[in-house]
Parts: sequence; C-alpha cells; structure tokens
Amino acid sequence: MQETVIPAAGAPYSTFLYVLIPLLPFLGFLINGLLNRKLSGTVAGAISSLAVLGSFAISVFLFLNFQYQYTVTLFDWISVGSMQIPFSYQIDQLSLIMLLLVTGVGFLIHVYSIGYMHHDENVGKFFSFLNLFVFSMLVLVLGANFVILFIGWEGVGLCSYLLIGFWNKNTAYNNAAKKAFIINRVGDLGFLLGIFLIYLTFDSVQYAEVFQKASTLQIGTGVVTAITLLLFVGATGKSAQLPLYTWLPDAMAGPTPVSALIHAATMVTAGIYMILRANVLFTLAPDTLEVIAIIGAATALFAATIGLAQNDIKKVLAYSTVSQLGYMFLALGVMGYSTSLFHVLTHAFFKALMFLGAGSVIHAMSNEQDMRRMGGLRKSLPITFITFFVGCLAIAGIPPFSGFFSKDEILLHAFEHSKVLYAVGLFTAFLTAFYMFRLLFLTFFGEFRGTEEQKHHLHESPASMTLPLIVLAILAAVGGFMNAPFFLGEENAYLANYLAPLFTYSKQLNPAAFGVHADHATELMLIGLSVGAGVLGIILAYVQYVSRGVRPVEDGESRGFLENLIYHKYYIDELYNALFVRPIMWLSRGLFRYVENGIIDPIVNGFGRLTMGGGQLLRYVQTGSVETYLILMVVGIVLVMALNYVKF
Repeated sequence: MQETVIPAAGAPYSTFLYVLIPLLPFLGFLINGLLNRKLSGTVAGAISSLAVLGSFAISVFLFLNFQYQYTVTLFDWISVGSMQIPFSYQIDQLSLIMLLLVTGVGFLIHVYSIGYMHHDENVGKFFSFLNLFVFSMLVLVLGANFVILFIGWEGVGLCSYLLIGFWNKNTAYNNAAKKAFIINRVGDLGFLLGIFLIYLTFDSVQYAEVFQKASTLQIGTGVVTAITLLLFVGATGKSAQLPLYTWLPDAMAGPTPVSALIHAATMVTAGIYMILRANVLFTLAPDTLEVIAIIGAATALFAATIGLAQNDIKKVLAYSTVSQLGYMFLALGVMGYSTSLFHVLTHAFFKALMFLGAGSVIHAMSNEQDMRRMGGLRKSLPITFITFFVGCLAIAGIPPFSGFFSKDEILLHAFEHSKVLYAVGLFTAFLTAFYMFRLLFLTFFGEFRGTEEQKHHLHESPASMTLPLIVLAILAAVGGFMNAPFFLGEENAYLANYLAPLFTYSKQLNPAAFGVHADHATELMLIGLSVGAGVLGIILAYVQYVSRGVRPVEDGESRGFLENLIYHKYYIDELYNALFVRPIMWLSRGLFRYVENGIIDPIVNGFGRLTMGGGQLLRYVQTGSVETYLILMVVGIVLVMALNYVKF
C-alpha cells in the first residue's frame, strides 16, 4: 500500500464508476423533485432509498478492493493562467470510510423516513431534498482539492436550510432554518479565506500538492498557523462549536430523520473531516491545535450542562450532539486523529439510533416531544425501548458498547496531553451518562403522563422504522471493536492501522506525537475511571428519576437560580440577540430610514423627475404640425447664422 497520494496513478476502474457514487443520489433528487406531485410517498421513498443504496454498494466494492491511494480527474474545471483546478476525486482510506458512513447510515435513514413521513403531503419534496443532501456530502468527501470540498460544504449548508425549514408554514421553523444558514455563513467566510491563503502560499489547492509542499516547512510557521485558524473557523460553524453552536439545537425544528442524518451522522462531522484531511497543516500549527483542544473540551462540557435541564427529547439529543462533537475536536487538538474519526463513526451509530428512536416515540405520542408528558413507554414500544437503551449505554461509555472504546481513546490522548483537559473530558462523560439516562427514565419508565387519547393510540412503529433501529443498535453495540484498546495489542486497532498512511507527513513532522502510548496499567486505570464515571451517572439518574420519581418542573413553576440558568441555556441566544442581532437590525432600519429614504431615494427620484420633465418639454417640438416645423427650421437657420457671424 502506498503511503501518499499518487496524483499520476491511474484509477483501477472506469471513471464512470466514480461518477455514479454522487450521481445516483442526484438523479434521485431530480426524479423526485420533478415528479413530486405525481409519485406516491412509498414510490418516492423507494427511489431515494435505492439511489443511496446504489452509492453504498459501489462504495463497499471500492472499499473491499482498495489497494493504493489515487485521484480520478473528471475534467479540467478552472484554468486561468497558472491556476489549474481540475474537477477530480481522491480515493483513499479517509474518503472510503466517509463514503461508507454517509451512504450506509444515509440509506437506513431513508428507509426509516418512508414510514415516518408517509402522511406528509410533500413527501416527494422531502426525499428530493434528502437525496440532494447526500449528493452534496458525497462531493464533499470525494473532492481532491479544497475547492471541490467547498462546493460540497456549501451544498450541505443549503440542504440543511431546506430541510430544517421543510415545514415552512411554521414561522419558528423558518427562523430556525435562517439561523442555521446565517451562522454557517459566518464560519464559511473563515473557511473561504483559508482556501485563498492556501492558494497564495502553496500556489495550488490540490491536496497532494499542498500537503507535499507543507511537509517541507517548519513546525510553527506563521502563515500555516493563520491558514489553520481560518479553516478552524469554518469547522466551528459547520460542526457547531463555541461560539457558533446555537444553530444546531434550533435545527431540531426539521423532521426527525433530518436530525438523524444531517445533525448526528454526517453534516456536522464535515468540520472534523476537513481537519483530518488537512492534518499535515494542523500538525505544523501546534498553537492552533491547542485552541482546538480547548474549544472542543469547553464545548463538550458546556453543552453537556445544558442537556441536564432540557425537557424536549430532541433538544436533549441536540445538545448531546454538540457535546460529542466537542469530544471529537478535543481528540483532534491532542493529535488523536484516527481516534477522532473513530468517535465520528461510533457517534454516527448511536446518535442516529437515538434520534430515530426519539422519532419513533414522537410518532407514537402524536407528535408530542416534551418528556414531561411521557413515561412508561417501554411497555408499548418494546423495540424502540431496547434499541434506545443500547444507544444510551453506548454514549455513556459502558463496555462493550461502541462509545466506550472511542471515548476511552479520546480520554487517553487527553490524559497524555493535559491533565486539565482530561479532567474536563471525564466530568463531561459523567454528565453525559446522567442526562442521557435521565432522558431514558423519563421517557420509558414510571407511569404514563400523557393524555388518555395519546395513551389509547400508543403503538410500536412500523417495520420500515424499527428495522433501521435494530441495524443501528447492532452497530452501536459492536462497532467499537473496529479499534480495540491498545492493551489488547496494536494489531487489534484495525481502524488506526488502516488510516495510518493518511498521517505519514504528520508522523514525519512530529514522530513523538504518534509514538507515545500510556502503559497498560495507566490505560486500565483510565478505563476504570471512565467506566466508573458513566456508571455513577447512570446510578444517580436512576435514583433521581426512578426510585424517587422526581419529575421536571413545569414552565410556570419556580426553579433554583442554577437550574433556571441551565434551563434557559445560559441565555446565550438572548446575549447574541442583544450584541449582534438587535444592533444590526437597528443599523439596518437607520440606514433604510435616513440613507435609503432620506438621501438615495430623493437623488434617484430627482433624476427621474428631471428626465420626465425634460421629456414633457421636448414633446412640444413633435406636434405633427407643418407650420411648427417650418418656424423651428427658420429659428434654427437664424441661430446658425448668428453663431457664424456674431463674435463673442
């Protein structure tokens, strides 16, 4: 296996095979979009699902037959002077793993959506948007340069806007979609500036060329630090890190399958993918890595505390997603590159499972999302309960479920880097176990607290919804064994070994960061602390919400200061409104009133009135009267003669 991308290496299969991967979902988008009103929901869902399944099948074929890294050039795209940017794909370990994730989990969510959205009048449009999202995500992970990546990056941002505001008759949902779009634009500006600086520095945006040239630089080079900080700004927006995280909880306004696909498994991990892809640049910028680690740890802790007091089942999962993304950035910041991708995969399994499980609960509860109106649902929804329970065990880090392995690796890397970051990560693990089992106990245990009508209609979801839950539950249960702990032997760390060639340049630049591992005793101690924190969180949640039967207070009731602060999410949205939204709106209204209406409009309208007035005067010279024309001719002749003979 080659250790670096070979730009000149020929693709082992026909170019059309690689084109098909994103093309199939795009065709699904076109078919469902153009025939939206003519196709039934089942047919539209089948077309979309089969399109993604086809991409998954090709991805599996390429994965199983992968031998070396190579690029596939489709056509010359931009050619201006020395700037040459081909439209090309890169096939390597990272792109193949992401292809399997996007198409595999995406297919399960498409199948789930057939049952969940069957009653919606615009189900064809919904599946069309889902396919467009998958197409954009596939372009993002396949691109062989930063410009292609940016196309996919903007595409998933557009699809996020369309899907969050899918039920556009609700103003609040439209506002949530606009919020996601605008906040992502803030991050995207930083990302775009980073791409510009990459081209100015390396005279290329092709991964292979940029990374090869970067590998010759010294660690700590100022321009690389600037590049990586700008790229991280983009990742902060797309992957919902402090301070650009507020869009993701509001994005729960979209249908639940949207939450599972975009905001749990794929789109929000685009920032992690981008940093992993550009790992050489980030290895050269240790200051940037430190910033990433600190922001990641802070985001993980901050979002976890908010999750403690939320009562909307999807909002709890949303803040859990923000927190887990913080874990991934913490891993990146301490140079646990393969560990971060490991957590991306395990998180996709258990978080997609829990979002779809929440959708099953909401479906059974007639669209009720408040956990204070639930309780005792494990009797009526046994499959949903069992699968959701597996997801909770995975995210709590209980062995042998998948989250245990990836979270333990992150904490191990953090421990080797900084004891403070490790302590923050460990405490966050405790909070995660507590609030996730708080959700489980409030939803599935105790007495039912909904209405009699809701109780009468309680039922398990159809097979199209439960089968994806079962598959994801199996993945969440056993997925961690793809990268077993080091004390079992490095040969068992299959994922890390598979990804190793991606980090060749980084390893050459900083071999110490890749060659040091804690001894077995230390690793076992850290595993014990991690599992202990998770178990303690579960026990406390059980005592509080099962043994004591404590229920969250209603909105009209009083809360303690700290609980009220957490319940209102530290008033961050209100703070942003005061600092940014209101001043900008005030400035916009002022410019409209005093500049637009007071200056620009009078000037423009004045020219218009002057033109109209001149036209009114000139029309008198075109009366159609011969006598008038003769008089004007005589006047003209007199004027010409006067100008010739009269000296001024």
